Amino acid sequence: MAEAGFWEDQEKAQEIIARLKSLNALLKPIGELEQAVGDLEAMLELAEEDSSGTMERELAHELQRVERQLQAFELRTLMTGPYDDRSAFLSIQAGAGGTEACDWVRMLLRMYTRWAERHGYETEIVDEVPGEEAGFRSVTLAVRGDYAYGYLHGETGVHRLVRISPFDAAARRHTSFASVDVIPELEETPEIEIRDEDLIIETMRSSGAGGQHVNKTSSAVRITHIPTGIVVKCQNERSQHRNRAMAMKILRAKLMKLEEAKRKEELGKLYDEKGDIAFGYQIRSYVLQPYQLVKDNRTGVETPKVQDVLDGDIDLFLEEFLRQKSIRDHKGVTAATKGARG
Repeated sequence: MAEAGFWEDQEKAQEIIARLKSLNALLKPIGELEQAVGDLEAMLELAEEDSSGTMERELAHELQRVERQLQAFELRTLMTGPYDDRSAFLSIQAGAGGTEACDWVRMLLRMYTRWAERHGYETEIVDEVPGEEAGFRSVTLAVRGDYAYGYLHGETGVHRLVRISPFDAAARRHTSFASVDVIPELEETPEIEIRDEDLIIETMRSSGAGGQHVNKTSSAVRITHIPTGIVVKCQNERSQHRNRAMAMKILRAKLMKLEEAKRKEELGKLYDEKGDIAFGYQIRSYVLQPYQLVKDNRTGVETPKVQDVLDGDIDLFLEEFLRQKSIRDHKGVTAATKGARG
């Protein structure tokens, strides 16, 4: 960065700055932990000389804080994927359940937005299709910040809600489904070639409740990638140019994920692993009636604090998924190594 002419190539400069930021995100916590350990050692010496017990209580409090700090750093070290340090696009789509499912999409959007706010991430809705009566048929949320994709990618799958329907006059219990798909935000990547002749680009008026800009100009953009059939749409930016740029980012990320699926011989699953958006495919169930419980079917983690989860307290699910995934990946590498030696 100190070299002459560093800023002449703005795009390359931004890539280097982003890389530096990502490295510092790992290095800074190490320095902070080393400093914290030194402080704990000094406090321990003082506590041994303090007969009142005040310093011992302060030491215990500080030790708990450092332990939480260490746990957060250990979790970060589990994110070793090539795109884990990127921002993310999180898409939610209503499945079986009609109006209930559309409202469930709204609830999930709020849950992820609240989680992002707690962790200092910036969020922006880049596309939305409102439901006929409530909520959304589909919505795409950009979550911007270091390791957003690393934390959230395990949320991909079908989420199931059981509750007394607020839309049912008879107050009956309903089951709703929504699918979540998480992809990394990618810049230009040489391994992904998108040819103009492979694209169908359409412009249209933005859908929504209206306002000073929405519904007045044909700023919404829908892009269809002919070879794969992938369709992406963006409508929430004010200009057609910015909507097109955002849609191309999402398309590029989906194509990258499709290429990864090919390399893993999972092309039949297209660019995700959600299956049908209905019963039998859910990764997590949120039950509000007749009892209260949120349970992740992959990791076995569960909690009765349903309202806390819906308010964005989902770290216990994200963290356990990362830990178990790390164990599975390690076993896979070990088995592959043994096979190569054999």
